[in-house]
Formats: sequence, C-alpha cells, structure tokens
Amino acid sequence: MKKVLILAAGGQIARIVEERILKEQKNVELTLFLRHKERLQNLEKNSRVKLVDGDLNDQSTVSDAMKNQDIVIIAVVDHSSDSKITRNVIKAAKANNVSRIIQTNIGGIYDEIGGEFADWNKQMVGDGIRTSRLSADVLEKSGLDYTILRLPWLNDRDIHYVITHKGERFIGVSGSRASVADVMVKIIADPNFASQDSISIGDPDTDGKTRPVY
Repeated sequence: MKKVLILAAGGQIARIVEERILKEQKNVELTLFLRHKERLQNLEKNSRVKLVDGDLNDQSTVSDAMKNQDIVIIAVVDHSSDSKITRNVIKAAKANNVSRIIQTNIGGIYDEIGGEFADWNKQMVGDGIRTSRLSADVLEKSGLDYTILRLPWLNDRDIHYVITHKGERFIGVSGSRASVADVMVKIIADPNFASQDSISIGDPDTDGKTRPVY
C-alpha cells in the first residue's frame, strides 16, 4: 500500500483529494492530520484512513505523523514569517526518510502574473507574497523531491486548467479547487509527475481578466 499524509486535511481542496483517493486509488492509505480531527469523523471508520489531531507548528507531532509515509501533502499555504510550517515538515521528512513533498502555495511569488490583475493581486495579498516565496525557496533548497503548487484565486467550478512552470507566465487569474485537487491526485498516482518543479494551475478561460472569476 502507498501511504500518503495530508497535513491540514480539513480544508476544502484536501477533502476533494481524500474523497477521490478513497474512490479511485485502492492501493493508497491516508493519514489525515488536522486540528480537531472530529471534523472528519465521517472517515473515522474507513480502514484506509487514520486521523491525527495535531498542530503544524508542533514539530514532534508532525514528525510522529510522518512515520512510514511515502508522500506528504502540505494542504495549507505557509504564511509564517519564518516558514516554520515548511521547516517543520522538512525536518520531519528527513528524520523519517520521506522525500516526496507537495506544497500548496500561491500565484505571484515569482512576479509571474501580468497585466492589471498583477497589481490588484499584490495589493490584496500584501506581505503574503513575500512569506509564501520564502516558504517555496526553503523547500526548493531542502534537497527533498518537491512539487510546489502555485494556486490562483479559487472557485468551485469543474476541473479545467492549464499548467505552467517556473519562469513562465501564469495563465489565468482564477481556477477551481477541483482542478488543484486533480493535480494532487495525479501526483499521488505518479510521484514522478511535476517532480522537482514549481507549477501554476489556472483556468485558461479566465486569462486576461482583471479580477477573480467565481
């Protein structure tokens, strides 16, 4: 069985991933790490699911949850000033010989968003762009097998996206949670997908818009 740890497992994208994995990938066992694990009590009796109540700022709890895992998904953006969450994950991964890490991040950290929307995005996100870039840099330099997922402004539309890579312009201003989850599911199925890469996930139909599309 392939073992996957999802950190911040109670979020909307994480829940989509969990539902799809349990339906589509029968060879995967999930460890779901979140505050107040009773939020996922509907999965408590599933034999392929382990719920862990924990705080991502607690190094020892993160490390305990990471034992015997194959893939780790950080399903929350690390906006901490010192990238504490990312550093905790890296330290725990190295202590447990886990190499495959998927990090959720935001668009704009490489100044890859163009047009009028770029100014609006910077105004809305503020210092979050700097702290998110720092967390991405920390992971890239960790020596681990990482994928950084740069997200657009999210909506609840169907799966429809285009992927661009670091150094390329971000296509689209918005994208669906289902699309982001789809990329995570693909990486779980094939860990070589987007390995050692920072990718953006956007809806091409929203490209050139000046504001998010919901």
